[in-house]
Amino acid sequence: MAKTLLKIQRYFRRKPVRFFSLILLYLTAGSLVFLHSGFVGNSGPGSRGGSRDAVVASEMGSRTSMSDTRGLGIMSRVFKETRRSGRRYGPPWMKKARQEGRETVRRGGDYTNNWNRALKGRSAKDVDDGRAKYIGCYIDDTQKRALRGVSFFDYKKMTVFRCQDNCAERGYMYAGLEFGAECYCGHKIQAPNASDSECNMECKGEKSNLCGGANRLSIYRLELSQESARRYGSAIFKGCFHRPDNVTLALPFSALIQNMSVEKCVDMCTEKEKTLAVLAGDRCYCAFPTSRFSLHELEDEGMCVHRCHGEEFESCGNNEYFVVYQTQVQDNRCMDRHFLPTRAKQLVALASFPGAGNTWARHLIELATGFYTGSYYFDGSLYNKGFKGERDHWRSGRTICIKTHESGRKEIESFDSSILMIRNPYKALMAEFNRKYGGHIGFASQAHWKGKEWPEFVKNYAPWWASHTLDWLNYGKIVHVVHFENVKRDLFSQLKGMVQFLGLKVSEDRLLCVEGQKDGNFKRSGLRKLEYDPYTPEMRANINELIRTVDAALRKRNMSGVPEEYMPR
Repeated sequence: MAKTLLKIQRYFRRKPVRFFSLILLYLTAGSLVFLHSGFVGNSGPGSRGGSRDAVVASEMGSRTSMSDTRGLGIMSRVFKETRRSGRRYGPPWMKKARQEGRETVRRGGDYTNNWNRALKGRSAKDVDDGRAKYIGCYIDDTQKRALRGVSFFDYKKMTVFRCQDNCAERGYMYAGLEFGAECYCGHKIQAPNASDSECNMECKGEKSNLCGGANRLSIYRLELSQESARRYGSAIFKGCFHRPDNVTLALPFSALIQNMSVEKCVDMCTEKEKTLAVLAGDRCYCAFPTSRFSLHELEDEGMCVHRCHGEEFESCGNNEYFVVYQTQVQDNRCMDRHFLPTRAKQLVALASFPGAGNTWARHLIELATGFYTGSYYFDGSLYNKGFKGERDHWRSGRTICIKTHESGRKEIESFDSSILMIRNPYKALMAEFNRKYGGHIGFASQAHWKGKEWPEFVKNYAPWWASHTLDWLNYGKIVHVVHFENVKRDLFSQLKGMVQFLGLKVSEDRLLCVEGQKDGNFKRSGLRKLEYDPYTPEMRANINELIRTVDAALRKRNMSGVPEEYMPR
């Protein structure tokens, strides 16, 4: 045996080329076997959805105009938002008549709730709870889409809820599903409806529900929360505003446009790198929001009703009342952020109970002041999203304030002053539960909500919500209380107060810039909500008592109590 091995060794030593050739052939053969097994596994009868994928593939083959984007499904999980020639804009009042007209044609007013259907496998038209309504089956033309916003393809895991949630997250009013695997978003439906029986293809990710058909869209109207942006194509509708006193100073760039449309004005202002596109009849103004035109005094939208000459379903305002859109141009007046030029002599805490909006407050403060905020902890995901002060030690003195959820006396007394952010405990507890089990912008699963985790969480965290506030009121040296709900309601004045408390000069232009970019990177969509109240009567009784305790403690310190919406009804 030893002699045989020695002969082989001498053979290959003399013939090294043959040795490497054999190795190469071996690796090539192995790779071919591996690839073959992969194709067989995906297309065989044992694979999930194999036969159905083949049927859909054959149907899609006839749609030659879409073959380049759908054939292989390589981009199946990527949203694409493109400028389309058929893009349309228009404030809500211009949609009402058209929507009412369509309602009279629809068959039966069938509605659905995506969350219930995804979890319980109920019929697509069983539920209407105010978050998503099924409004019918519509014809879709590959050359002229019925919904002209972003599109999203997933040929393995598409569900009704997934489509709705993604469209809602981007602020669209409608979500439509087609071919069992395609999702389209838009602000108005630009196609006639069809028979419901023509939307007959099962969703790839949930066989119990239908996701449109061949050139047919199952369309849902999304009932977004009030804080969700109302988008129209690439622009965000801001409202109707009265003509400023000095138009030349307030809106320095303008031009007359023949056959005016919202799209033309938005495109012009985008080219000029301005964040506001302001329509006044046939004139388009471009500008940044300033104290001369702050967008703080909304007018009734009916005052701006004046049909655009270039688009019958849009309103272009008039000489006295202007229609305003926010373009996709970034307002850079508040984007520069730095560490403090000199070491801070005092440490300021940005304290809150988890889930009370601390990350959002940090985003606002950084944009408003131009300085990074720090943290008592280190969160890599926050650092990667631009919170560069996250890596610094909290005592470094290089940041304007320091995030903390601590509530012990020793920890509180380590700070010289603090901004204490408080949020309605019912909302804060749910937000922190979602973060704990779903990440910063994710959601806890139904298994977590309905399992033992939620009751145990409320039992342990609800008392902490109260004790956190009480401890900071008792042991904090100088405390500036801010309520999350008040910041959402009146961001400008609340943020101005925080900047002043931090001892910095207020820049109104910078604050106005923040208003246009207030959401940041950690905002959950306004659509996904539970279909039931997770709080039991016993939980509510305990939380209500905690609210009364915190309210009394605030008033004892000669501060305003908790906002009215906190108080038990």
